[in-house]
Amino acid sequence: MSAILTRLLSPLAGATATERTACQLREESWGEYTMLFDGGFTFRNFVADAFAIFMFVIWFWLFVSVASDLFRRHDVSGWAKVLWVIVLVLFSYIGIFAYLLTQGRGMAERDQARAKHARDDLRQIVGFSPADEIEKLDRLKSAGKISEQEYAGLRARLISG
Repeated sequence: MSAILTRLLSPLAGATATERTACQLREESWGEYTMLFDGGFTFRNFVADAFAIFMFVIWFWLFVSVASDLFRRHDVSGWAKVLWVIVLVLFSYIGIFAYLLTQGRGMAERDQARAKHARDDLRQIVGFSPADEIEKLDRLKSAGKISEQEYAGLRARLISG
């Protein structure tokens, strides 16, 4: 009786031979996990997996940085951008490193120019004025909150921009 009950309650009961084979294969494949190293879940496997995830995150960050710099550039033609994208997609690590080696200095200069432009836009929106800041510095100096050297350094920095 229990053999009949087990057979009726089995997920394979009433299934065709092909369905039974596919279900059995699926159940067998779920039990097997591919590990980088033999031995199950060990500290060595954990470190290897953590390193692989770290390398993927670094690669993704570099890919986004390079792609964003590439598409923001106005001095490169569309065809050159297409070639760089093809190189970045087909040869991911080599393409990223090639772009960084050949365009790295330009990337830094463009980032600095973009940051300066954003800072100037923010100052304009907020209403920043060097004259107002110098007046605040004068009040701080007269109240004794800052020394003469601090005043001179901050004033020079404000005037230079």
